[in-house]
Amino acid sequence: MEIATHFLGTRPRTRREIELRLRRGKVADQLIAATLKRLEKLGLVDDVAFARWWAEQRDRHAPRGRRMVEAELRQRGVPREVLEALRGEELAEPSLDAEGLPGTEDERADTAIARHLRGRSIPDDPKARQRLGAYLVRRGFDPEAARAAIRRVIAST
Repeated sequence: MEIATHFLGTRPRTRREIELRLRRGKVADQLIAATLKRLEKLGLVDDVAFARWWAEQRDRHAPRGRRMVEAELRQRGVPREVLEALRGEELAEPSLDAEGLPGTEDERADTAIARHLRGRSIPDDPKARQRLGAYLVRRGFDPEAARAAIRRVIAST
């Protein structure tokens, strides 16, 4: 329990991350199961809450497309069922939240492109615009969202 709570001290973790950390610490399987069960009862391990937190942090600090956020969550051990449930929630409530964080894929793409340009105007060169689109695609945005974001930036200038 001490290893797990220390590990949780820096940021929320998924059930899988804690399990791997305990295994790395050579903790017995029965003790790992008991520890995870206890942490869940205490509300310290919740994959749904972690996924929401992770997506919010991404929106706040380094906007990424839905595909990339889901890939990051899968790497951290969030189950497929949780991702599907969150995808359904996202479709039901796609607007800005109370803190002004982007809620839709298009809003996230707009935020990412604005941060990337850092106040500079969008280049006139087609190759530069193509690189800008590739930048967004590498960050998990689908190509159509990237093209739409670039069109919106061009239209606003």
